[in-house]
Amino acid sequence: MKKFGLIGYPLGHSFSRNFFNEKFHSENIRAEYVNFEISTIEQFPEVIKANPDLCGLNVTIPYKEKVIPYLNRLDPDAAAIGAVNVIRFERNAFGKVELTGYNSDVIGFERSIEPLLEPHHKKALILGTGGASKAVRHTLERLGLEIRFVSRTAHDNPLYLTYNDLTPEIMADYKVIVNTSPVGMYPHADEFPDIPYECLTSQHLLYDLLYNPDTTLFMKKGSEQGAVVKNGLEMLLLQAFAAWDIWNQ
Repeated sequence: MKKFGLIGYPLGHSFSRNFFNEKFHSENIRAEYVNFEISTIEQFPEVIKANPDLCGLNVTIPYKEKVIPYLNRLDPDAAAIGAVNVIRFERNAFGKVELTGYNSDVIGFERSIEPLLEPHHKKALILGTGGASKAVRHTLERLGLEIRFVSRTAHDNPLYLTYNDLTPEIMADYKVIVNTSPVGMYPHADEFPDIPYECLTSQHLLYDLLYNPDTTLFMKKGSEQGAVVKNGLEMLLLQAFAAWDIWNQ
C-alpha cells in the first residue's frame, strides 16, 4: 500500500487527509494519507526514515520555506517562489530517496482567479507576507498584473505598504485585492483585514485564500460595496488535484 501525507504544525483540521482518503476509498486506490504533525522542521528526516513506503507529501504552515534545505531539487516555480507545498519522492537504482519540491498553490490559484480577471484588473494588493503570498505574487505577475504587498509593519521596500497607506487613490488604482493572511479564519471569523472597504466598487475583485467560513467578513464587506468576491475553496481543490498529478507523473 502506498502512503502519502502532510507535514505541518499544528495540523488540527486537515482538508488534505480527508480529501485524499475519500479519493482513495471511492476510486479503490490502495493508498493511505496520514498527518505528520512535527513541532520543528528538524524532525523531517525522522519522518522520512520511519516511513519507507512514503510516495509523496504535502507541506503546510510553517514549513513551506523551512523544508527546502532538506530537498534534492526544486521545480522552477517552487524555486522562483521560494516556497514548497508538494514533495515528490523518487527512489534511484540503489533505493535512495530523492525529494523534489513543487508549488501546486500556483496552479490552483492561477486556474481559480484567471477566469475572474477583467481588462481593468491591472494592479493587485496582496494582504499578508507569508509563504502563500509568494505564490500569489508569482501567479499575478505571470498573469501581467503589477503587485504591492500590504503588511502591518512598515518596510523600506517600495513594494510594501501598511494598512494606513491605503488611500482612496491607492484603492482606486489597485482593483484586485487578495487576502493571504489568516485574518478572518475560523474560529476568529469575526475579524477582517483593515482595508478601507468604503473605497471599493463593482470593478474590484476580492479573493480570500481562506475557505472556512465560506464567506469571510472580508468577502461580505466587499460584496456589500458591489465587489466581486471569491473564497479559496476552489484553489484548495485545484492544488490538491495538481499534487496528485505531481506524485503520479
